[in-house]
Order: sequence, then C-alpha cells, then structure tokens
Amino acid sequence: MTTPHIAVHRDAGVLAEAVAARIITRLVDVQSATGSASIVLTGGTVGIATLAAIAASPARDAVDWRRLDVWWGDERFVPAGDKERNETGARDALLDHVDVDPERVHVMRGPDSGMTAEESADAYAAELRKAARPEDHGPVPAFDVMLLGMGPDAHVASLFPGLPALYDTRTVVAVHGSPKPPPTRISLTLPAIQAAREVWVVAAGEEKSGAVRLALSESGPVQVPAAGARGRSRTLFLLDRAAAAKIPPQLGRLASP
Repeated sequence: MTTPHIAVHRDAGVLAEAVAARIITRLVDVQSATGSASIVLTGGTVGIATLAAIAASPARDAVDWRRLDVWWGDERFVPAGDKERNETGARDALLDHVDVDPERVHVMRGPDSGMTAEESADAYAAELRKAARPEDHGPVPAFDVMLLGMGPDAHVASLFPGLPALYDTRTVVAVHGSPKPPPTRISLTLPAIQAAREVWVVAAGEEKSGAVRLALSESGPVQVPAAGARGRSRTLFLLDRAAAAKIPPQLGRLASP
C-alpha cells in the first residue's frame, strides 16, 4: 500500500473547493490519456460540498462527463430518492447538472428494488466484476479516484470499527447494525478500496483530528478502518486545519492556504 501524502487547507469551505479542483484536474488528465475515467463518490457534508463546488466551477466542462463512470463507496439501504441516500445528495449537488451517461452511473440498489441488502451487495459486486478489465488484475475496476469521508471513529465508507465487514474478503457487503443510522447499509470492503489507483480521504473538523492521527499511524484497520484506506498508486489525506491538528510533526505535510 502507498504511503499517504497530506494536504491541509484553511477550513472546510476551502477544502471542498480544493478537492473539487483536484478532481477536475485528475479526471481531465485520465481522460486525455485513456479516453475515459472512473470515480467513486462519498457522502457527508464535505463530500457533497465538494460535488457542489465541481458543479459551480467554470472548469467543470473540461471533463467529458459522458466518458465518466460513477460509482459509490457505500450507500444507506433506503429507497431511491430518500434524502438519506448518498446518491440523492450526489444527484442534487452535481450529477443532475452535468451530462453524465445514465448507463455509467452505477447506483447501489435500495429496498424498493425488491432486493434484500445481501442481494443488493451481490448485485453491485457483479456489476463491478463486469466492469473490471484484464489490466485491473482483480474483480473490481482500478478506480482512478476513490473519494472517502471519515468519521470521528475513523470509519470509512460504511466500514465501522470492529464490525464483521472489516474481515470480509468479498468486494461488497451488506452492513447491519451500523452505529450511525440508518442501521443497514451497503459498502465496498477494504480489498475493493485498495484496488483503486488513487484513494483520497477527505476530512474536516476538530472532532476528526484524533481519527486522522490514528489513521496515519501504525494502527490496524479493524479498529481504525481509515488506516486501511490506501490506493495502489497514491493515497491522499485532504484535510482542513482543525482535522489536521493532531498529526505528529514527523509525518510532515504539504502546507496549503
């Protein structure tokens, strides 16, 4: 796994703008090199603010949205259109404002599909497997960018400390008994996360500072899931000053405005 690089921004608003600019640049670069690109989206306050910042950016049209595959790292197992769904937030903030190909927006299905949570997880795993190419060397695509938020307990996606999903070697699992509502979710597992070319962990707020410190230490991912959030080629921790407050000085960081 790659060693994380750290970038710190003044506050959550600046952080969202900076991550948005990074995403646009990354997608344009990948599309220029290969013709298409893929991104895994996250929810949360900063995650959705980042998508809104992309939508508002004059540079957004540099991305060929028709040649972008959109995936999710996790989803709340509630019906389509529910305000709790990460998909709903992503559509409101960005996807409804750009010319994405509906066939390339890969949603995790909710109970209104008639599926159980386990069936939804299996269906998403099958969709990932179908999209993977020989050069990806595994059952999921080597995502160009995977965005992950992080909770104060160091959870990423819907992988919460100590839950059975952290031991699972499948690519997608149903999560029951989430300590945050709603209790039932669908989530990529650590093996699927670690298949991404680049993993970007985005966190803001003083309440995240302890989790950030643990995620950048030698902690194990069962108790500190964010410690297992690493990309094949690059790992970024994109933080505001409050979230970065407890990072040990010896880790170093890329100072930002």
